[in-house]
Formats: sequence, structure tokens, C-alpha cells
Amino acid sequence: MFYQGVKRALPVAIGYLPIAITFGVVARSADLPSTMIVLMSVMVFAGASQFVAINLIASGAGILGIIITIFFVNLRHILMSATTSEKLKKHNKGWLALMSFGITDESFSIIATDNREDLPRSYVFGLITIPYIAWVFGTAAGVLIGESLPALLESSMEIALYAMFVGLLIPEIKRSNSKLKVVILAVFISSGLSWLPVFNLSEGWIITITTLVSALFAAKFIKVEGDRVVK
Repeated sequence: MFYQGVKRALPVAIGYLPIAITFGVVARSADLPSTMIVLMSVMVFAGASQFVAINLIASGAGILGIIITIFFVNLRHILMSATTSEKLKKHNKGWLALMSFGITDESFSIIATDNREDLPRSYVFGLITIPYIAWVFGTAAGVLIGESLPALLESSMEIALYAMFVGLLIPEIKRSNSKLKVVILAVFISSGLSWLPVFNLSEGWIITITTLVSALFAAKFIKVEGDRVVK
């Protein structure tokens, strides 16, 4: 069953490699130690959160701001874990805690769409192991590539982070009016906090406050049925 899980997750692992390499290169451009970058992928294993964390660290955000922002970025994992646990009822809490570390958006989608009511432990470990290895390996490769780049080219790679977010964002807001509204709100909040001299906040806190207010607004006032916004 382990190899079945590996086979099922192989396309996910292949897709992770270029993103992980990009993360390693971008993190190196932020002048973080190579060991720290690789350990972040080893111990955190959360793509979007790691990119956000690198951006916050590079902008000089404080520890509290980083924790709050990453908490809201990862808030969806509470629902994902609750759904996943329904298909892992026979496993004790220790195994569930270990398996939960490897749950990502992609592995969650595979588990959630599996027709079986109870998934074998070995299958799930196969499912989460190969993407994890790919993510760590890709990060290390990105760090090595980043160390070999000329200083000018390495510093210019910082724009890759913003380009990646824009590339991910555009298709989403084209499909969803609710997401478009949240993005517009976030732009207004961020612009106001940045340009109005009365606030005088660091870039890290601007990102944190913008994320928090936009997420709370969406949770309170926007309900989604398919792709239709219900007020």
C-alpha cells in the first residue's frame, strides 16, 4: 500500500520541485543562511507559508507579526485536518499527529476524493512522503543554485516571489467574485496603511494587518455557494 500512495502522489511531487527550487533561490536572495532555508522546508513543509515568511523576514517584520500572519495563512488546515481525520478513524492520536504534518492542499485533495471510508496507514504515508522529499530536495537545489548566481541576478530574484503570487492570484479572482472583492479590499487597506503618515507602520505589520482584516471581512460578510457570492 505504501507504493500505491507513492505512485498516487508522484505527479504532486513533480509539481513541487520547480516551486521548491524557486523558494530556495528567493530565500537565498533574502540573505538567509542556507542551513536555515533547508531546515524551514524540513520542519515546516508549507509552501505558501514559507514564501510569506521569507517576505516578512526580508521586510523586517517582528516575530509576533510573522506568527499572526502565518496563523491566518494556515487556518484552512484546521478544516482540512478535520476532514482528513474522518478517513483515518482507526489510527491513534500519535499516528494522526505524524500524518497531519504531511497534509498539504494537494495531498488533502487526494485523500478527500478517495472513495474508501478508511485509508490504510501505509498508503497515507506513501502519499505524503514523496512530496515531502521532493520539497526538501528542491529547496536544497534552489539554495545551491542561488549561491552560484551572480549577486545582481540573485538580488533580482526577489521579484520572483511577487510574480508567483500574481500568477496564482489572477486565475483565482477570474473564477470567483468573492475572491476579487477580498483582493480589492486588501489593496485598499495596504495602500492606506502604507501611504497615510498617521500609521507609520513597518512593511511586516502592514502585511499582517492587511491579511487579518481582509480574512475577517471575508469570513463575516461573504458567503460562497459555488462561484456565486451570497450576501
